[in-house]
Amino acid sequence: MEMKIKPFRGLRPPKNLVEQVESRPYDVLDSEEARAEAGDNEKSLYHIIKPEINFPVGTSEYDPRVYEEAARQFQMFQDKGWLVQDKDEHYYIYAQTMNGKTQYGLVIGAYVDDYMNGVIKKHELTRRDKEEDRMKHVRVNDANMEPVFFAYPDNAVLDALLKRYAATAPEYDFIAPIDGFRHQFWIISDAADIATITEEFRKMPSLYIADGHHRSAAAALVGAEKAKQNPNHRGDEEYNYFMAVAFQASQLTILDYNRVVKDLNGLTSEQFLDALRKNFTVVDKGTEIYKPACLHEFSLYLDGHWFSLVAKDGTYDNSDPIGVLDVDISSRLILQDILNIGDLRSSNRIDFVGGLRGLGELKRRVDSGEMRAALALYPVSMQQIMDIADSGKIMPPKATWFEPKLRSGLVVHKLS
Repeated sequence: MEMKIKPFRGLRPPKNLVEQVESRPYDVLDSEEARAEAGDNEKSLYHIIKPEINFPVGTSEYDPRVYEEAARQFQMFQDKGWLVQDKDEHYYIYAQTMNGKTQYGLVIGAYVDDYMNGVIKKHELTRRDKEEDRMKHVRVNDANMEPVFFAYPDNAVLDALLKRYAATAPEYDFIAPIDGFRHQFWIISDAADIATITEEFRKMPSLYIADGHHRSAAAALVGAEKAKQNPNHRGDEEYNYFMAVAFQASQLTILDYNRVVKDLNGLTSEQFLDALRKNFTVVDKGTEIYKPACLHEFSLYLDGHWFSLVAKDGTYDNSDPIGVLDVDISSRLILQDILNIGDLRSSNRIDFVGGLRGLGELKRRVDSGEMRAALALYPVSMQQIMDIADSGKIMPPKATWFEPKLRSGLVVHKLS
């Protein structure tokens, strides 16, 4: 199997409007936050990706009128020149800088069949209802409004090409509100560079979905659906591709994804610590915030104290790509065995806190009395994710938190 990608005629905001159009991705904020962020800015992409904000408060984002509104807004953005299609097919470079570290992604048209055949690999289960929502959004707009987030194995040729462009003036360059991260964007129009990118991806055995499993599934499923519906389908139509930003694996930052629990399943704190000692070496670290320093070390916050929990030898299998994961160890030996929290996706006794908020957020939620205890994990590595995807297995839920998130609205991919 050879991987196929292609450049595309991106639909983009004019340089002077990019900061009015761009937004956070649809799935990191709720309707009310989107309403507040859009404010009175009619050019905000939220009018297309969170179109329920144009209806009275409380309108369901799944209301059929809301999808129609997305299409109406998308057409208006084009009519008013807030989104303008490039005349030629390009690849693009999208760079993000967080805490002084920059990662460079290539914006590509990924091939639907590569997703269907597993050349583009996933590590998470998707929920049909969430897929269906995004499929409706792709169908009604006939476009991928937001990119998905891929990782590719490190590649020296592409690395050199990215560095060469990074030394030139970008098309867009801004600091985003709220997250404070820097976002830059370049257009690759040189035919030789375009050919090089296509060729280097052709040689890769796989691409890996880092973030955006539902968007990937929806984009691919709509592409496959359009192929079926077209009696003259040839295979080179634009709907055979969907928009992704692909980063070198070693550049990506994965943050910890931590757990807070509402109760100790009827145990006292002392009984809970005793139960933990069966499979963990437990050390009281005092009242200062304590962060896990390595794999298989966890940090527990309970009764105003931080504890180090180190999983004992024999409690995990190093040769099992899932069993060796800290999310799996903590789910099996703490959440399930001691606290009787089985299904992380559906239990209302547990919540999850992304690492960008820091361990102070865990302390706050326990100290407030809302939660009884918190568990901090060491972050998963990109290598672990790729190993799991390669083995065909699925990560446990709530295992990875990628940051920074891709901003939406820098480029859109039309399907026809």
